[in-house]
Amino acid sequence: MEEIELFIRNEKEDGVFAVSLVESPAIEENFVALSQQEIELKVADEERRVVVGVALVPEKRIYRKIKDKEFNIFFSKQTIAKAQELYMRNLNANNVTSEHEKPVENATVIESWIVESEKNDKSNLYKLNAPVGSWVIMMKINNSQEWEAIKQGEYKGFSIEGVFQGFEALEYSKQFT
Repeated sequence: MEEIELFIRNEKEDGVFAVSLVESPAIEENFVALSQQEIELKVADEERRVVVGVALVPEKRIYRKIKDKEFNIFFSKQTIAKAQELYMRNLNANNVTSEHEKPVENATVIESWIVESEKNDKSNLYKLNAPVGSWVIMMKINNSQEWEAIKQGEYKGFSIEGVFQGFEALEYSKQFT
Protein backbone atom coordinates (compact mmCIF):
# COMPACT_ATOMS: atom_id res chain seq x y z
CA MET A 1 0.00 0.00 0.00
CA GLU A 2 1.27 3.45 -0.86
CA GLU A 3 2.52 5.59 2.02
CA ILE A 4 2.42 9.37 1.95
CA GLU A 5 4.34 11.62 4.30
CA LEU A 6 2.43 14.83 4.94
CA PHE A 7 4.44 17.98 5.56
CA ILE A 8 4.33 21.75 5.82
CA ARG A 9 5.69 23.64 2.82
CA ASN A 10 4.25 27.12 3.32
CA GLU A 11 3.97 28.37 6.92
CA LYS A 12 1.34 30.95 5.92
CA GLU A 13 -1.04 28.42 4.35
CA ASP A 14 -0.22 24.99 5.79
CA GLY A 15 -0.62 23.62 9.30
CA VAL A 16 -3.29 22.95 11.90
CA PHE A 17 -6.00 25.57 12.30
CA ALA A 18 -8.40 23.77 14.68
CA VAL A 19 -8.77 20.80 17.00
CA SER A 20 -11.95 18.76 17.01
CA LEU A 21 -13.50 16.57 19.68
CA VAL A 22 -14.36 13.38 17.80
CA GLU A 23 -15.52 9.82 17.99
CA SER A 24 -14.41 8.93 14.41
CA PRO A 25 -11.90 10.46 11.96
CA ALA A 26 -12.61 11.99 8.57
CA ILE A 27 -10.50 13.20 5.65
CA GLU A 28 -11.18 15.13 2.47
CA GLU A 29 -8.64 15.87 -0.23
CA ASN A 30 -5.86 18.11 1.14
CA PHE A 31 -7.89 18.89 4.26
CA VAL A 32 -6.71 16.58 7.02
CA ALA A 33 -8.84 15.59 9.98
CA LEU A 34 -7.35 12.86 12.13
CA SER A 35 -8.46 11.28 15.35
CA GLN A 36 -6.28 9.45 17.81
CA GLN A 37 -6.77 5.83 16.99
CA GLU A 38 -5.85 3.65 20.00
CA ILE A 39 -5.09 6.72 22.15
CA GLU A 40 -7.73 7.90 24.58
CA LEU A 41 -9.01 11.28 25.58
CA LYS A 42 -8.51 11.45 29.35
CA VAL A 43 -10.23 13.64 31.91
CA ALA A 44 -7.31 15.36 33.63
CA ASP A 45 -9.37 17.36 36.12
CA GLU A 46 -13.13 16.85 36.33
CA GLU A 47 -13.72 19.80 38.62
CA ARG A 48 -11.90 22.18 36.26
CA ARG A 49 -13.36 20.43 33.15
CA VAL A 50 -9.98 19.68 31.64
CA VAL A 51 -9.19 16.86 29.20
CA VAL A 52 -5.86 15.75 27.80
CA GLY A 53 -4.86 13.59 24.84
CA VAL A 54 -2.45 13.10 21.99
CA ALA A 55 -3.13 15.04 18.79
CA LEU A 56 -0.44 13.50 16.54
CA VAL A 57 2.07 10.63 16.83
CA PRO A 58 5.21 10.66 14.65
CA GLU A 59 5.62 7.98 11.99
CA LYS A 60 2.27 6.39 12.84
CA ARG A 61 0.68 5.01 9.69
CA ILE A 62 -2.93 6.10 9.35
CA TYR A 63 -5.10 4.31 6.81
CA ARG A 64 -7.12 6.49 4.47
CA LYS A 65 -9.30 5.93 1.41
CA ILE A 66 -10.33 8.56 -1.12
CA LYS A 67 -12.74 7.22 -3.69
CA ASP A 68 -11.15 3.88 -4.69
CA LYS A 69 -7.58 4.83 -3.71
CA GLU A 70 -6.30 3.31 -0.44
CA PHE A 71 -3.13 4.58 1.23
CA ASN A 72 -1.48 5.38 4.54
CA ILE A 73 -0.44 8.84 5.65
CA PHE A 74 2.08 9.74 8.33
CA PHE A 75 3.86 12.73 9.88
CA SER A 76 7.52 13.09 10.86
CA LYS A 77 8.61 14.45 14.25
CA GLN A 78 9.73 17.64 12.50
CA THR A 79 6.36 18.20 10.81
CA ILE A 80 4.48 17.58 14.06
CA ALA A 81 6.72 20.05 15.92
CA LYS A 82 6.22 22.67 13.20
CA ALA A 83 2.44 22.09 13.15
CA GLN A 84 2.25 22.53 16.94
CA GLU A 85 4.39 25.68 16.78
CA LEU A 86 2.31 27.24 14.00
CA TYR A 87 -0.95 26.32 15.75
CA MET A 88 0.14 28.22 18.86
CA ARG A 89 1.88 31.07 17.01
CA ASN A 90 -1.24 31.69 14.93
CA LEU A 91 -3.39 31.89 18.07
CA ASN A 92 -5.67 28.98 17.13
CA ALA A 93 -6.23 27.69 20.69
CA ASN A 94 -9.89 28.76 20.68
CA ASN A 95 -10.64 27.04 17.36
CA VAL A 96 -12.42 23.93 18.64
CA THR A 97 -15.04 21.94 16.76
CA SER A 98 -17.24 18.92 17.40
CA GLU A 99 -16.91 16.08 14.88
CA HIS A 100 -15.33 18.55 12.41
CA GLU A 101 -18.77 20.03 11.85
CA LYS A 102 -19.80 22.62 14.38
CA PRO A 103 -17.75 25.17 16.30
CA VAL A 104 -17.61 24.60 20.05
CA GLU A 105 -17.83 27.77 22.09
CA ASN A 106 -16.23 28.02 25.52
CA ALA A 107 -13.55 25.43 24.81
CA THR A 108 -9.86 26.20 24.43
CA VAL A 109 -6.49 24.51 24.31
CA ILE A 110 -4.77 25.56 27.54
CA GLU A 111 -1.58 23.54 27.09
CA SER A 112 0.19 22.18 24.05
CA TRP A 113 3.56 20.44 23.99
CA ILE A 114 5.81 18.04 22.15
CA VAL A 115 6.94 14.97 24.09
CA GLU A 116 10.72 15.15 24.46
CA SER A 117 11.27 12.15 26.75
CA GLU A 118 9.13 9.05 27.19
CA LYS A 119 10.32 8.77 30.79
CA ASN A 120 10.29 12.41 31.91
CA ASP A 121 7.25 13.97 30.30
CA LYS A 122 4.09 15.46 31.78
CA SER A 123 2.01 13.12 29.59
CA ASN A 124 3.04 10.29 31.93
CA LEU A 125 0.91 11.84 34.68
CA TYR A 126 -2.11 10.97 32.54
CA LYS A 127 -0.81 7.57 31.35
CA LEU A 128 -0.94 8.58 27.69
CA ASN A 129 2.04 6.43 26.63
CA ALA A 130 2.98 9.10 24.11
CA PRO A 131 6.13 8.40 22.05
CA VAL A 132 8.86 11.04 21.73
CA GLY A 133 7.81 13.62 19.15
CA SER A 134 4.07 13.29 19.86
CA TRP A 135 1.91 16.40 20.20
CA VAL A 136 -0.10 16.47 23.44
CA ILE A 137 -3.01 18.83 24.01
CA MET A 138 -4.78 19.82 27.21
CA MET A 139 -8.19 21.43 26.66
CA LYS A 140 -10.52 23.30 29.01
CA ILE A 141 -14.22 22.67 28.29
CA ASN A 142 -16.55 25.32 29.74
CA ASN A 143 -19.36 24.27 27.41
CA SER A 144 -21.80 22.22 29.53
CA GLN A 145 -23.27 20.27 26.59
CA GLU A 146 -19.85 19.21 25.29
CA TRP A 147 -18.61 18.43 28.81
CA GLU A 148 -21.56 16.06 29.28
CA ALA A 149 -20.74 14.42 25.93
CA ILE A 150 -17.15 13.88 27.12
CA LYS A 151 -18.31 12.37 30.41
CA GLN A 152 -20.71 10.06 28.53
CA GLY A 153 -17.82 8.83 26.35
CA GLU A 154 -19.21 10.26 23.11
CA TYR A 155 -15.77 11.65 22.24
CA LYS A 156 -12.79 9.33 22.10
CA GLY A 157 -10.04 11.80 21.31
CA PHE A 158 -8.77 14.85 19.53
CA SER A 159 -8.56 15.23 15.80
CA ILE A 160 -6.63 17.91 13.98
CA GLU A 161 -8.01 20.08 11.21
CA GLY A 162 -5.40 21.41 8.88
CA VAL A 163 -3.81 21.66 5.48
CA PHE A 164 -0.68 19.67 4.65
CA GLN A 165 1.33 18.96 1.53
CA GLY A 166 2.07 15.45 0.26
CA PHE A 167 -1.16 14.39 -1.36
CA GLU A 168 0.30 15.35 -4.72
CA ALA A 169 2.41 12.19 -4.38
CA LEU A 170 -0.73 10.10 -4.90
CA GLU A 171 -0.77 8.46 -8.30
CA TYR A 172 -3.65 10.04 -10.22
CA SER A 173 -3.95 12.71 -7.52
CA LYS A 174 -5.65 15.09 -9.94
CA GLN A 175 -8.81 12.99 -9.82
CA PHE A 176 -9.05 13.63 -6.06
CA THR A 177 -8.55 17.40 -6.02
